[in-house]
Amino acid sequence: MTVDLVIGYGNTLRSDDGAGQIVANLIADWALETVRSLAVHQLTPELAAEIASSQRVIFVDVYVAPEQPDLQLIELTPMPELPAGLGHTADPRSLLTLAQQLYGATPRSWWVLIPALNFEFGEELSPVTQQGIEQAIAQIQSLLMAASSPNPEPTM
Repeated sequence: MTVDLVIGYGNTLRSDDGAGQIVANLIADWALETVRSLAVHQLTPELAAEIASSQRVIFVDVYVAPEQPDLQLIELTPMPELPAGLGHTADPRSLLTLAQQLYGATPRSWWVLIPALNFEFGEELSPVTQQGIEQAIAQIQSLLMAASSPNPEPTM
């Protein structure tokens, strides 16, 4: 069975920064048999095993939005080598590298970045991030549907 992994991360107590976790939880609510969705505070090396056992991985986070914010989709590949001092604040590429080095697995991977404006303490999302969450859900849905076809091509 093909398994897709969605990892949404960020701090839900810092307003827009929690959007990655919100997306991961919404996708988990779909209860799809072939999709596993994790909402985590931060990326940690322990996630490498989950990544290695997946066919495809979609990371979801936010970025500080410019004046004209857009959802960003980046296809990822492992780094040439693992960075020194990999701790409990990894980034998606370093986790792909770790999965490759420890488990010999290199799943096809994307990074969905949602525009964010508000990083104050609280749980209220800015309108830009709310719209970005909707766009991220649609983009992930497209990636998952395309992934089931022989030659998946993300839309954007």
